[in-house]
Amino acid sequence: MKTKLLGWSIATLIRIVGLTLRLRLEDRSGVRSDPPEGPMVWVFWHNRVFAAPLVYRKYLRRRSGKVLTSPSGDGEIIARVMATFGVGSVRGSSNKRPAAALRELVKLLRGGADVAITPDGPRGPVHELQPGVVKVAQLAGVPVLPIRMDYRRAITLRTWDRFQIPLPFSRVDVVFEELQSLPRTADEASFEAQRSALEEVLKGDS
Repeated sequence: MKTKLLGWSIATLIRIVGLTLRLRLEDRSGVRSDPPEGPMVWVFWHNRVFAAPLVYRKYLRRRSGKVLTSPSGDGEIIARVMATFGVGSVRGSSNKRPAAALRELVKLLRGGADVAITPDGPRGPVHELQPGVVKVAQLAGVPVLPIRMDYRRAITLRTWDRFQIPLPFSRVDVVFEELQSLPRTADEASFEAQRSALEEVLKGDS
């Protein structure tokens, strides 16, 4: 009950602050003007989760999908928050239930649904893309949409990821980077090259 209430409270805060924010989109992917017929993986950093539901509601709400959340208590809260915005959850992470979560994500993608992953979560290191997202995209044979959300003014919390909350009436610059194709690789070096390249795209100019 406490988790449910906390999730509802956070979602309400996001909605209230969201009413004052000015979102500006640069769509380098073409997803808005020419949506891909098949599914894709959305990736964004863990410390930008606050704005993710707002971006989904404004720019991607016609696409169905689920977000990967940790089986921990924090993950349950995130799942509750996302549910209020019409987004379901897959419970799992690189630390807990990794194989089961991987199978479920691939199954969802092959079935036509998008999935959203914070590739440096649930415990970091911050802005270090973990290999799981590359494996998911390779196995499902779908592209990755890197989403960058830059807050012009924000509060930075003292958490492992330096979680940011945009200040009311500030601007959020959203960039849909070009869709990234990640074909299966024959060796570890090629896989690492894909992982590193995707990480750099998601980092952008930061």
